[in-house]
Amino acid sequence: MTKEGTSKGDSKNEHNTIATTSPLYLHPSENTNLHLTSIKFNGNNYELWADAVRNGLDVKNKLAFVEGTVKKPILKEGAEETMEAVAWRQCNAMVNAWLRNVIEEDLQPSITFSGTVPEIWKELRERFASGNAPRVHQLKGDLSDCKQAKNQSVVNYYTRLKAIWDELASYSKHHACTCGAAAAMNKEREEVKVHQFLMGLDSSLYGNLRTHLLMEDEVTSLSRAYALVLREERHRAVTKEKEELVESAMASKVMDTGAHSRPDAANGEQNEQSTIFYCGYCKKPWHTEEHCWDKPGNGRGRGNG
Repeated sequence: MTKEGTSKGDSKNEHNTIATTSPLYLHPSENTNLHLTSIKFNGNNYELWADAVRNGLDVKNKLAFVEGTVKKPILKEGAEETMEAVAWRQCNAMVNAWLRNVIEEDLQPSITFSGTVPEIWKELRERFASGNAPRVHQLKGDLSDCKQAKNQSVVNYYTRLKAIWDELASYSKHHACTCGAAAAMNKEREEVKVHQFLMGLDSSLYGNLRTHLLMEDEVTSLSRAYALVLREERHRAVTKEKEELVESAMASKVMDTGAHSRPDAANGEQNEQSTIFYCGYCKKPWHTEEHCWDKPGNGRGRGNG
């Protein structure tokens, strides 16, 4: 490879660079502090972690190092180190550091980092990739127990559920399918997730919406189910805020009335308690049944949730 502007006679400069498309190329901005993924290996999440690391290395064009397809240059005894050999050594050290950064510190002493990256990767795979059945069993149990806790937001509940789905998917042995059945298989897997998501929702808040979605002719998509539940949550938040404003205004009115008049039945003055009116539906003060947020049919009150 000749640099632009290099004369034909300058043969010494013909091979003094590494192509930017080569796995041996290191960008000037790359350093040993890089974290390939936010997931740290803790000894129990190998498949999920390994998949994330491989993806990060692929982005950096260094996946060939863990796969061992970029061989270490062999030098003859006494020969000067070639440019490719220097580049390989530097890249190997860099990827080694990147692996350290995404492994829990308390686990690092049990891992040998003195070898080449392919050797380190092979050791990790042999030690931790086998015996996934207990972890899969645990994850399926977590999935079964995953319910929306009281006062937990829909976003937090869904995030916890999706983390379990993603890790389970990393252990899946299903191979990529390009036949006509692929679409049907993906649709079936999505429907299972929809049911799991809906079943884990707080029934007191989203029972009616869940029933409505499950009664549709076709199972809705996961993204639509999530969007509808999230919209319902936001509607409830707005409704609750309005109720609190009304109650606050009524309380202020009572305090203001009490400050200007003293209830005294003996003197013929109107008793303060007689000014309080209650809803005939929910029995709460300061609104009528016609304007009750809890009564079905009055807008979309809690009675419809």
